[in-house]
Order: sequence, then structure tokens, then C-alpha cells
Amino acid sequence: MTPPETETHPTGPLPGGRALSAPLLGREDEPTLFELSSPGRRASSLRTTGLPQWGADELVPASWLRTEPVPLPEVSERDLAAHFTRLSHRQYSVDLGAYPLGSCTMKYNPKVCDEAAARAGFANVHPASPPFLVQGWLQVLCELEEMLCEVTGMAAATLQPAAGAAGELTGLLLMRAYHAARGQDRRKVIIPDSAHGTNPASVTLGGYEVTTVGTNARGGVDLDSLRAALDEDVAGIMLTNPSTLGLFEEDISEIAAAVHEVGALLYYDGANLNAILGVVRPGDMGFDIVHLNLHKTFATPHGGGGPGSGPVAVSARLADYLPGPRPVRLGGGGFSWATPERSIGRLHSWHGNALVLLRAWVYLRLHGPEGLRRVAEIAVLNANWLKERLRGTYDLPYDRPVMHECVVSVASLERETGLRAIDVAKRLLELGFHSPTVYFPLIVEEALMIEPTETESPQTVAALADALVKVAAEARAADDATSAREAPRTTPVRRVDEARAARRLVATYDQRP
Repeated sequence: MTPPETETHPTGPLPGGRALSAPLLGREDEPTLFELSSPGRRASSLRTTGLPQWGADELVPASWLRTEPVPLPEVSERDLAAHFTRLSHRQYSVDLGAYPLGSCTMKYNPKVCDEAAARAGFANVHPASPPFLVQGWLQVLCELEEMLCEVTGMAAATLQPAAGAAGELTGLLLMRAYHAARGQDRRKVIIPDSAHGTNPASVTLGGYEVTTVGTNARGGVDLDSLRAALDEDVAGIMLTNPSTLGLFEEDISEIAAAVHEVGALLYYDGANLNAILGVVRPGDMGFDIVHLNLHKTFATPHGGGGPGSGPVAVSARLADYLPGPRPVRLGGGGFSWATPERSIGRLHSWHGNALVLLRAWVYLRLHGPEGLRRVAEIAVLNANWLKERLRGTYDLPYDRPVMHECVVSVASLERETGLRAIDVAKRLLELGFHSPTVYFPLIVEEALMIEPTETESPQTVAALADALVKVAAEARAADDATSAREAPRTTPVRRVDEARAARRLVATYDQRP
């Protein structure tokens, strides 16, 4: 698509000049705001206040002023609202349908949590307000920490980390502080070869060296590989349980004992906590540090890197190292802030993403212990039903009961028909489903990682399974072998070259070829 020709506006040169035919709804290419711009149009106007105009010498030095207005698009409020509404209709979201990204737990976000976060008493509070003015907020934060500790079996927690990756780094910094207090300079952190991709990056950022251990035939950590890697230079192990394969670590007790025997710590990556809520707790498995993804497990919104929230809970021996300040209960019944004696310091300028924390507090209060257990039970049931429905159509690399997600492989289909995992994902977009996670975990060839979550009905899970079976059947049909490889054909943007897109990102309209 070539850039529009330039026409001159009173505010300077703006792209435009392309004839825009009505109706705009349903167009393959939504015009940019610059293309919708017309000189003199405004979305709103402010009345004259009588105050000195910007540019008066007494307010802004003349040398700091622009000589020409900023070249911005000029559109009416009606056109502006329509433009962004049309764009929103071209996107997929958790409110539109199943979003089965494995390990991301992209479940529906209850609107009642949003309603609570929209209340002025919460939303309009400045984060620097003194404690006596924000007792309600401090109570929410204290209660949230206590509930998260109960869910995980830990002693204390910090709510500061603003995302899962920030939670990972926090856990590693706590690990470092714990060993430093004992006069130890341990250099290595162990990570299974099926771990989340952020784990090695966080280890490196935390100043440690990555030591990788293998996976056994049942999809768990290989104990022989682990024991060979353990020594007194190991600071800890980062482990996801259930793993990224959707499998529970059957040898978790032996793993915990072996790691603790060399004085190292167990770090729990909470990305998959949704599978075990109310059933088993990381603290009971022997973990010392637990990071949580409130935007996954507790149904707060996902976003483009945020809003997120990655609280970290710890066992009693690590509580003194938590970031500060922390919300605390006072003896007289009130609440305030306090910093632990050996705190590693702040992880966030303010206290996390407060309205995300509030949404999680509402979610936990609504469900209670029995409700959380029901969440896990339905999530596990959906994943196992889906796995069995796909048996015989896709490969099952580790054929045993799964937890919240199932990992299947397209390897046999690729050898038979040339169909690849990316083709399946793109074809699903045409069939009304967001694609699952592809090519992860890395140890599974042509992997599809599918997490239906507990918020999807049996009918939706069955429709997703039918769509996956349909894609495989199309590939096996001699007259339709290229169907998926040409997908998607019905989406606003056709298939892109992923490698080129990552290396040569086109971020703005005027970069289009």
C-alpha cells in the first residue's frame, strides 16, 4: 500500500488527498486519522477562559515556542469515535471468544471486577496520599497479600512487581540477598529445558548463569540430570509446576529435597497456578519463592505488556528481604506502610498496578476457597477433554493426564501432508478461533500448546476441537492440501513473514512500502 500524497493544510503538510468512498465499515484497509483529516474540523472546543494564552512571554520564553502549529489530524468527534470503534472490531479479544494461548491463561475477565476498579473511591486516589487518608486501599492490599499467601502456602508477599517478568527478577534478587546474608556468592540457577522463555532471560538479568536440566520420558524433570547439576554453587532452581507441557511434576518431593540438600532455593514460576488452585499449594511442595500472575490466574486484564501484576510470595526465612514499603496491619486495627529490615528495596515507583490488584482482590473474595478449587477442576477437565478429542488426529508427545493445558504435535501431519503448526494456527483464525501457542515448549516438535481455561463452556471447547480436527482433515484431503498453508484469507491482514516482521517492524503509517 503506497503512502497517500501530501496536501497542504493550514497547520502544515499532512497526508491526505485520497478519495474515501462510503461506507467505511467493512473496508479491507481502514484509513488513518491523517487520511480522514479535513482542515478546520475539531473533536472538541474549549471556551475562552481569560487566562494568558500559551506563548505569552510571562509563561513560556519565546525561544522555546514553535513557529508553526504541530501537524496533527483534524477530525470530528463522531469520525474519531467511529474510526477507533472500527479498528476495535478488527481485533480478537477474550470478550469475543476462546483465546486458547497455552500457558497464558487468557480467560474471561469478570465485569464485576472492572466495576469495583471504576469506583471513584479507589480510582481517584493519588499513590502518594498519606496512610491515614487511604485506609481502605491499605486494607485491600493487606487482605490481598494474606489471601495470596493462603493460596500458595507462603508466609509473606510483595505486591510491587508490575508484571510476571518483574516478579521473576524479584524472586532472583531475593535469592541473591538470602545467600549474600550467609556469606555465599552462588553463581548458577538451574532451569528445565521445558521452562518458560522468560526464565533464562531473568536469570541472566539477575547476574546468574543458566544451567539446563533435561526432561524424562514422562515429561518431568530428569532426576539424574538434576542431581548431576547440583552443587554448592547453585543458588536455586526455577520450576513451573505444572510444567509448560501441562504436566504435574510427579517427583516434586524428591526435587525439593535434592535442591535443599545443597543449600539452594526453589523458585516457583506461577504462570500455571490456575491448574492447582485450592488443590495443592507450592509451599506444601517445598518451594521457597513463588511469583504469581494476577493477570492470568485471577482474571485481571491482559494487555500489550500491561497492565499486569506479578506479586512474589516467600517462606518465612525470606520475609525480611521483601521489597518495601509493604502494607501492614497496625495493632490498633489500622493500616500503614513498613519496610522489612533487610529489604532489597523498591521494585516499583508506586505500589504495583493498584487497580489490577483490586480486581484480583474482588475475584478472590467472590470465589472463596471452594470456588477457587472449582476453577482448577473445570480448567483441568476442559484440557483433558480436549486432549482426548484430539487423540488420533494430532500426536501426543507425553501421553498422560494433563493439568490446565495440553500440548499436541503436528509432526506426523507435517511428514504426511506438509502441514505445519503455524499453518494450523493461521487456519484457525478463519474458523473463528484465536490460535493457540505454537512451537512451544521448544522440546516438542511442531508443538501446539492449548489452554481452554475454565471460563469456556463445553460447547466452546467442543467447537475448538472440531475446528482443529477440520484443519487436519483438510490437509489430508488430496484436493485441499494447501488450504491451511494459504490461511488466513478472511482477516484484515494476511499472513506475514514473521522473521522479517520482527527484524523490520513497520510501526507507523508513513513507513509502509
